[in-house]
Amino acid sequence: MNAIARIAVATAALSSVATSALAASGRPDGSGILVWVFLGFCGIIVAAQLIPSLLVMFGIVKGVMAPREQAAEQTNK
Repeated sequence: MNAIARIAVATAALSSVATSALAASGRPDGSGILVWVFLGFCGIIVAAQLIPSLLVMFGIVKGVMAPREQAAEQTNK
């Protein structure tokens, strides 16, 4: 039991010292406005490509779920 108590005390002492090592330094990342504009532009590009891809996906699902009888009647005309 004495060894467990020593380990617990050592862990508590080291944990109190290590908290400052894990804290944020408060240093700014140095990203200027141009970096944020570039990232925003990249986000707009991704969003602009996402909308047509969703429309195509819904069209494919709609085509797969369509009844077969209507498709057969259209080809016979």
